[in-house]
Parts: sequence; C-alpha cells; structure tokens
Amino acid sequence: MVGNARDEDKLESGFDHEEEGHNNDNENKEKKGGEYGMSVEQMFEGRQVPSWRNQLTMRAFGVSFVLSILFCFIVMKLNLTTGIIPSLNVSAGLLGFFFVKTWTKLLEKSRLLRQPFTRQENTVIQTCVVASSGIAFSGGFGSYLFGMSERIAQQSGDNGGFKNPSLGWIIGFLFVVSFLGLFSVVPLRKIMIIDFKLTYPSGTATAHLINSFHTPQGAKLAKKQVKTLGKFFSFSFLWGFFQWFFTAGEDCGFANFPTFGLKAFENRFYFDFSATYVGVGMICPYIINISVLLGGILSWGLMWPLIAKREGDWYPAGLSSSNMHGLQGYRVFIAIAMILGDGLYNFIKVLAKTLTGLFYQFRGRQALPIANQHSPDTSEKLSYDDQRRTQLFLKDRIPTWFSITGYVTIASISTIVLPHIFHELKWYYILVIYIFAPTLAFCNAYGTGLTDWSLASTYGKLAIFTIGAWAGQNGGVLAGLIACGVMMNIVSTASDLMQDFKTGYLTLASPRSMFVSQVIGTAMGCVISPCVFWLFYKAFHDLGLPESQYPAPFATVYRNMSILGVQGFSALPKDCLLLCYVFFGAAILINCTKDMLGKKWGSFVPLPMAMAIPFYLGSYFAIDMCVGSLILFVWQKLNREKADAFSAAVASGLICGDGIWTLPSSILALVGVQPPICMKFLSRGTNVRLHNFLKP
Repeated sequence: MVGNARDEDKLESGFDHEEEGHNNDNENKEKKGGEYGMSVEQMFEGRQVPSWRNQLTMRAFGVSFVLSILFCFIVMKLNLTTGIIPSLNVSAGLLGFFFVKTWTKLLEKSRLLRQPFTRQENTVIQTCVVASSGIAFSGGFGSYLFGMSERIAQQSGDNGGFKNPSLGWIIGFLFVVSFLGLFSVVPLRKIMIIDFKLTYPSGTATAHLINSFHTPQGAKLAKKQVKTLGKFFSFSFLWGFFQWFFTAGEDCGFANFPTFGLKAFENRFYFDFSATYVGVGMICPYIINISVLLGGILSWGLMWPLIAKREGDWYPAGLSSSNMHGLQGYRVFIAIAMILGDGLYNFIKVLAKTLTGLFYQFRGRQALPIANQHSPDTSEKLSYDDQRRTQLFLKDRIPTWFSITGYVTIASISTIVLPHIFHELKWYYILVIYIFAPTLAFCNAYGTGLTDWSLASTYGKLAIFTIGAWAGQNGGVLAGLIACGVMMNIVSTASDLMQDFKTGYLTLASPRSMFVSQVIGTAMGCVISPCVFWLFYKAFHDLGLPESQYPAPFATVYRNMSILGVQGFSALPKDCLLLCYVFFGAAILINCTKDMLGKKWGSFVPLPMAMAIPFYLGSYFAIDMCVGSLILFVWQKLNREKADAFSAAVASGLICGDGIWTLPSSILALVGVQPPICMKFLSRGTNVRLHNFLKP
C-alpha cells in the first residue's frame, strides 16, 4: 500500500481485502501446481536472477522518481481533503512495469538493450515508489505537522503555541526521523519472513501481481490494463480542467451543486462530481463506503441539527462556525472519541494477537533468532518454491552490526537536532521515545504480518497523550504533536520495510536491494513530499479552513487530541464529555459485535473509524464513494470477470488524473491566473426572495 497507512490505518487495511482475495487465489494455484502444471518458481527457472547490485538500475530509480512525484500529489490531495487514502499498489506496480517495459522494448528494437527488465527490478521500483509516497502520509502534512500551524491553532482556539510550515525545517525534520524505522527491524527479517512465515497480505498480493506481469499471459493483460488506466486518467484530468473554468469565486462550480436540494446542501449532503472519490469508492470495500455514509447521516442528518437547537444553552449563541467552544467542538471531539475508541480496541486486539503468536512461536525456543543465525534444516518439508526463495533470501545478508550502528547513529543525531528545530521538545523526551521505539516497531511489523493492519497512527496518538501530558502547559501541545510524528515515522517505515521484504522474498529480489531501494525512496520522499505540500500551501491560501477545498480535517483532530492531553476535559464544551463517553463506548461495542459475529456476518457491521470521518467533514465525499461502489456493483453483475480484471485500473485512472490536475491548478493559482467563469447556484434565501418577487 501506498502508505500502509494509517487509524486511517484501519481503513487502509480494509482497502486491501480485495488484494488479499486475489492473493489467496494465487496461493491456491501455486499449491496445485500453477496454471501450467508448474509452480511459480518453476515457470521462472530458466531466467537468471541478477545480483543485488544489478537489480538497482538507474532506469528503475528514474521511473521511481517520476512515479513518486505522481503519487505524492495524489496522496497529498487525499490527505488534505478527507484523510482517506486507498491502496495504490496496483497502480504503482502497473505503471512501473509499463514504463520500463516500453523503454526496454525500444532499446531491444534498436539493439542497444544491455540488461532485460526483470521482476526483481520491478520490485525495486514498487518498493521505492511506496517508500517515497508513504512519506506524504507519515510526514503528517494533513495531520500532526500541519496541526502545529498558526491557522489550525486559531481554529482550535488554544494558545498552546504554533510553528508555521517552512520548507527548510520540514525537510530537515523528515530526514532525521524517517530512516530510524528501517534500521530498527532489519535484524529480525529472517524470523519474520522465514521462521514465522508471516503472511503480510499486501506484500504477498503485490508479489503475485509482479510475478504475473512477467509471464506472457500476464504481460498481455497488463498492457490492456495500462491502456484502460490511460483512458480514464485522460478523462479524469480533462474533467478536472473543465470544472476549473467555472470556479472563479467562492462556492462556485460543479463541486457546489445542490444535488439533493438546498437544505441537504446546507447539511453537506450533495454529489460534488469528484473523480478522485468515485475512484476511491471503486477500490474500497463496500462496508467502508456504507460506514462513511452512515456516519454522515447520523451526524449531519440527525445529531448536529439537534445540538444546533441547543444554542444558547449547551454553548454560547453567536459563536463562529469554527469556534471549538460551539458546535464545531462537538463535531471534532465526538469524532476524536470514536477514533480513540476504535483505535484502542484494535490496538489491544492486535497486541493480544501479537503476544499470543509470539508465545506459541517461542515456546520451546531459547532466544529470538536474528538474521545472521541459522535455523534448523527444514528443506525436506519445503516446496521447491520455498527452498529457492529461502536460499536467495539468506544469500545477501545485512549485518546486524550495521543495523544497530545505523539506528544508534541516527537516533543520536536526531536527539541533538530535533530540540533545535522544536524548542518545546526536550532531548529526554526524544531519548525515551527512541528507547521504546524498536519494541513498538517490532510489534507493529509483526501485527501487520498477521492482520495487515498497520497501527502507526495509533502509536502516534499514544505518543501525543504521553509526551503532551509529560510536558504539560509549557509547550505540551506542540511537544505532543512532534512526538506523534517521530513515533509514526518509525513504526510506519518499519512495517512498510517488512512488507517489502515479503514482496522481495516472493519475487527473488535481494534483501539488500530492497533495503537500498527503501532508503533511496525514503530520501526521495523527504524532498518531494515537502515540496508538493509547499506548492499546495502557497497556492491555496484557505488551506486548512473548514469550508475550503482542502480542509485538512485530521490536522484539527490531531491538534485537539494534543490539547486534550495537556488540558484534560476542561477543553470540552458543555455535555460534550458525556457524548464523548457514549461514542467512545459505542465504537468499542461495535467492534466487539463485529468480531463476535465472525467473518461472514461481521462483514456487514459498519466500521467506527469510517463513521467518524464525516462527523467533521460532512457526507459529500461519502456520496462520491458510494457512486463508485454502485458502478463497481453493476459492472460485476454484468461481467464479473472483466470487472475484476479492470476495475482497479479504472479506479486508479480516475484517482491519478484528478490528482495530477492539482499540479497545473496549483501553478495557475500561484501565478495569479483565475478561472474565467463563476457558476454559482442560488442560496435558499435568494430562492425565497425570488419566489416572493415572482408570486402574483
């Protein structure tokens, strides 16, 4: 996943269920001997596996750089609009395959090709792109990092200090915190992948996808999928360009069309013609889209209108719509309560599974095996594929001393540098984080291998409350947000790296090439993501405001979590605490019910995390996503085989085209070019006056 990301993490795990299904189908074929009577590695037996250095080609990193820019724009737009980020692994793998395959075919025809395109090189591209675009999420541009800004601080109504974004310190911050997670789990790659045989469903699905591209039948299908992706990319890009012409003023354009009437529009129920979220809806499981819609109906259709009637009683009358002591406070803090309830439940559940799994794995073992130690010989029990994969996976080792030295060195530099960037974050806060971080990174990587749920943002929230409460009123709000960023980067990159090791294991890519490509991709992301964010920040002056095109909802949510950690319940409006208790408990109860009903019936129970997102934003994007679900549902009814083969390509084209349109639109905004037309729809008040005027 691009960004295996994310409480937002739990949503992303839901996005991967479709990939996991394809993965299970591929595994069944492999166990039966494959489609051609041979296993996967028998099909590739005649092809030489390049050395780890030859897997790291300049063309691979050139393609990775271009795709990283593309996906950083997409992830950044999603971050700053709703915070819902779907899996874009299929797009990254498909486009990487297409670009390099086209290039090598041209060279082959001109007889200049020196090195053929291999699945190992394809895996390097995939790893590099995922690492780079993952920084667009873990960098906190739509959450903790932007939550430190003056704009979000003013909306939150606190005086806990602020630090406005600046390109220099953002890049410096990311470089000193983004590499620690890579070194923290490298010594345990052997036990995770070979000894424990953890599934890592997303990594496994990606590997099967890459393996299939490099078979004759898979290459033909990939060519058709790329053609489909290109068509919908063009349509989405041109649709974004067309819409831009009608947005010359505020509340103009198709995005403000009152689809279901003006009263529904006032309560944020409308279809905003976003190709991005129609595509997201096609990728997401149905239950995610329905959960988001249910959350919007519950909040904007029922709760907020009822609470608004208590104005003057529950909160002072006449407050602005963004004042946290008014209705906005109920929206934000009740959403936080659901997010925390859901996160706590899943944290305990995944931690319990992790500890149980470790107990059974280590029962009878004396110590935790690491990468440089040998396991008992089990070659007689292994299939041909597993023998070959294990042999090559253990061939190119990464010394344990290198990992430990790297972690200690970067942690030392970070402990010295971070207090100079953020004066509120004391060196001993950072030291405590770095002492516990490897253990938490291991737990997250192990839990991801078992469940495909990366709880990076949950660990980040834990850091917010711990460090924020420790720092107290003396800069605790900012200290908590920064600590969240440090923790999120470590545990997120650790689980991403282990996913990549699993992908590399199944495609015979060397662990060394996986590690190097992850490092290079992370370095790319530390530069590309801040530059993309800076373009948004400078081009859209209303960035982060609730009614803007890019409201950055999680920036407000994360800052208010930090305020809650420092100030306690005194930060809440009247009776908000009681409602928070109710929704916190409801989130836990819904999750319990979902697990008790089992996989079959539990799949119909909504997800509290998904329900919480529209509490703050409204339901407009949920309607877009449900339209995407409806398109996919009808398509599958008409032709399921074709829908399964091409739906991901169609969705990716819609997301990528609309996402890339933000680049020229941002540049036009920067240079002062305005759209020529304002297509504005009449307000309810204007309609009433017009009706009275025309009445006989």
